[in-house]
Amino acid sequence: MPREYFGTDGIRGRFGQEPITPEFSLRLGWALGCTLSGKTNAKKVVIGRDTRVSGPLLESVLGVGLSYAGVEVCMLGALPTPAVAYLTRTMGANAGIVVSASHNPFHDNGVKFFDGAGNKLADEQEIAIESELSDELVIAADEEIGISRVVPDAASRYIEYCKSTIERGRDFSRIKVVLDCANGATYQVAPRVFSELGADVDVIHARPDGKNINAACGSTHPESLMERVQSSGADVGIAFDGDGDRVVMATGDGRLVDGDELLYVIAQARQDRNRLNGGVVGTVMSNYGLEIALEDLGISFKRAKVGDRYVLERLRELGWILGGESSGHLIALDVSTTGDGIVAAMQVLEAMRDAEKPLEDLLGGMQKLPQVMINVRTKNPKTLAEHDRVLAAVADLEKVINGTGQVVLRPSGTEPVVRVMVEGANEAVVRAQAQSLADVIEELVVETDSAVGA
Repeated sequence: MPREYFGTDGIRGRFGQEPITPEFSLRLGWALGCTLSGKTNAKKVVIGRDTRVSGPLLESVLGVGLSYAGVEVCMLGALPTPAVAYLTRTMGANAGIVVSASHNPFHDNGVKFFDGAGNKLADEQEIAIESELSDELVIAADEEIGISRVVPDAASRYIEYCKSTIERGRDFSRIKVVLDCANGATYQVAPRVFSELGADVDVIHARPDGKNINAACGSTHPESLMERVQSSGADVGIAFDGDGDRVVMATGDGRLVDGDELLYVIAQARQDRNRLNGGVVGTVMSNYGLEIALEDLGISFKRAKVGDRYVLERLRELGWILGGESSGHLIALDVSTTGDGIVAAMQVLEAMRDAEKPLEDLLGGMQKLPQVMINVRTKNPKTLAEHDRVLAAVADLEKVINGTGQVVLRPSGTEPVVRVMVEGANEAVVRAQAQSLADVIEELVVETDSAVGA
């Protein structure tokens, strides 16, 4: 059944425009409350958010909608997305809500949901919520209205959880770390986690003002992190995105390390300690060099569709525990139910400590292949991505590459674009191949009068 509002990761858009409005959020909270069930009549939902200026408003009206449906609401305040997943599970809530647009600029916002086990909602649960949205909003009787309360120790609970994910007795003393908190949801908790574990912490971009989240900082703009690591003589740099479920890092000499490379470091360390328990799941966008490097270690590698929820589904299907995306969504199911930037970074530091080597040395066994991405704007990304001429061009290119790289073409789930990605051994050749495929799509955009840039 098609969904009108839910995308690949909840509901997202520009604040003040449908569906990211206070009016819709009120109905959304009520609709979620109407779908909840449990062993008793009591129902509870926790709500957290990032640091966007629109966050407190959306948080409050979602809470009102839930109260109208007879649900107890626990307000967590500004916390990373994985913290909400953790507290949903440990506080015995029926569901968790995150008010965030992740790595998007401040004027966007969104709503993400977790079930009572701290997992992203299944498709059928999202469909059930959407079906309630079309019903008349009925407020519960006075005696059944849900109460709303603040959880004052929410941050401390999550900090203690993060610290518990490394082995007892280990710490990060004598490791100098630069933390880039993207002026987002990790700004309070990440510095405390790494400091309390003994690291020498230098914090940047941890003064949110509601509008500077992800602005020239964080995992999507790591340039200032890379510069700070070099200028300060730090051992490593860590950058989160606005809601803290992504992480990228920088080596001591200031080189950027993406999610594919971090996944390789964590997988290798876990294999050395007999804690890998299976293979690794990436996505269709994961660098082919990761697959080759893991193969050299004797580690199986499988690909899922883009999106951490699909990585998670593939992991559970295979019975494995480690997976992630090149963007920095990294999942280790033995310690978390969702991508967690802080926990993933801690696993990398733990690998550095165990091997007594800097991050750059741990990357020596992986060579990334040149990868070129071109976005073609169109009103109809799905239609053009499946057009016969485009599919024929992809098939021809795959014959040329012949197992030495890969071609990925997909409609974006968050923007009006078709993403064209080609990778192989020679960057100049790969760039020309990607442009050639993008040109085929551009021609179709013009022919179908799809208004490029609309």
